[in-house]
Amino acid sequence: MEITPKELESVDLRGKIIIFPTDTVYGVGCLYDDLVAIDRIYRLKQRDYSKPMAILGTDIASLLPLVDVNDRFMELARTYWPGALTIIVRKTELVSELASAKRPTVGVRIPNHEIALAILRQFGPMVVTSLNQSGEKAIVSYQEAITYHNKVDFIVNGGELSDLPSTVYDLETGRVLRQGSLVIPE
Repeated sequence: MEITPKELESVDLRGKIIIFPTDTVYGVGCLYDDLVAIDRIYRLKQRDYSKPMAILGTDIASLLPLVDVNDRFMELARTYWPGALTIIVRKTELVSELASAKRPTVGVRIPNHEIALAILRQFGPMVVTSLNQSGEKAIVSYQEAITYHNKVDFIVNGGELSDLPSTVYDLETGRVLRQGSLVIPE
C-alpha cells in the first residue's frame, strides 16, 4: 500500500516491510531487531542468507549501540554522513545474526535523503537493502518500485533516484569493497 511519511506516524511496523527512497536507490527495510521481517526481505529478494544487510540510522548516536566504534569510524562518519558511504564495522550483540549473515561485522550508513531520514526518525535504525531481486540491477524508479506493491506492506514514493550505489568501506581491512559515487582518499 502506498503511504506517505506522515501517514506512517500511526503505523506499527513490527513484522512489516517497507519500500522507501534513499539518496542512492530504493531500499526495502524493516526494524533492525525484527527477525520475522528481516526473513521476509531475504525471501522477497531471493537473497542468499550468507549475504548480510546494512543498517541505516538518522545520526551517529542512533547507530552507536549497534556497533563498536573507533577513531577511524568516527572520522569517516563525521566526514561523509549523511551520505553514500556504508561503513562495515564490528557489531554489538544487538544486531542479529540473521541481519549480519552470522558475521561479526555489519554495514551501517546514514542516508542523505529527507524521506529516508523521516522514516528512520519515526522507527529508529532499520535493516535495509536495495530493492531488487538478488543479483539484479537496483531499482531507482518509483514506477518499478510500485510493481512490488503486493509483496510488501508499505511503499513511499520518492520519484526518480540517482542509480549510484553507496561506497562500501571495510573498517577492519581499510579497503573499499564497492566503489560508489563517494571516493575515500587513501
